[in-house]
Amino acid sequence: MARQSPNRPEADEPLGDQPADGTEPVDESAADSSAPADEPTDESSADDTDDTGESPAATAGTADRALWDETQLSPVEIALPAGVGYTLRAFRTAGGITPTELATDDDDPFEERRRAAEAAATEDEEVIVDEEFAALLAEGDAKDAKAGDEEEAEEPDPADFADDADEAADKAADEEVPVFLSHKGRLLLFKSPESLVSFIRSGAPHDLAQVDTWTTVAERVQSSDVDPLPEDRYELDLVVENLRGGHDTWDLPLLIAAGEAARDLGYALRLKPVILALSPGSPLDDLDESLRKAESGGMGGYFGRRKLRKIGAQQASLGWRSIIGKISAAVDWRE
Repeated sequence: MARQSPNRPEADEPLGDQPADGTEPVDESAADSSAPADEPTDESSADDTDDTGESPAATAGTADRALWDETQLSPVEIALPAGVGYTLRAFRTAGGITPTELATDDDDPFEERRRAAEAAATEDEEVIVDEEFAALLAEGDAKDAKAGDEEEAEEPDPADFADDADEAADKAADEEVPVFLSHKGRLLLFKSPESLVSFIRSGAPHDLAQVDTWTTVAERVQSSDVDPLPEDRYELDLVVENLRGGHDTWDLPLLIAAGEAARDLGYALRLKPVILALSPGSPLDDLDESLRKAESGGMGGYFGRRKLRKIGAQQASLGWRSIIGKISAAVDWRE
């Protein structure tokens, strides 16, 4: 039903007193028929704002996602004790990503893994014999020398070991890993979307430059595109205070999201203390697992909440304080 104009009287509204001289009353509705009709009310424009006066289009994550969907990158907002910043993140196969060298590799958790992989590749060409198996071979050779009728022991084929090593290497190379807008183990965080876009267009070196779709991002990105989805906004600055409040005040979605962000940052920035603190079986990993069960609801949620009660709030807050400190120390803030 069309909205009634406030300037037009209702049909059953009295038109005023009759003239005292007995003349015919003027039909005001007829007299106004030659006048232009009231402008129609644009209901859509009136409804385009909410109670706060802001347009729904200004809601977080509602900007045009065409660029990010096409390039498979995402803007990310991270809140740390030092402030809130924007960056970019992508997920690519580990085999297609080569992180930039750290400023110092003394604390690089992946250096030992790389050396082990190189050593394994060299050992593929060597015959590897277990000591116990070698003892059996020696005993068999002695019997063969005496009896002369036993079959010669067969040595293991190095190719069998090579197949297992190749399979493990292929599996690791196909695994998707996080890549941030970072350089030499430091996360680049920008105080505004405009400064982030300016850096993207500058051509400065960073880890995301090796991503296959980076050129498209650098050519087309606008500051209005830097609008992270709600699930890509991480409030790490609130984690410690929330944990200190006790089990009854724990914000499950906040803490779960923080765990996801910290794991991604720990891997991408090669932060060994963060990786170890959140590794499978660690107290903070147990906390994360219980949070997820509690969030899921049902019987699993019931047991998850019971397990959370057994986790010390002080221990959890201290552990997370250390993690956030390590991440904060690896941030390169840009205006």
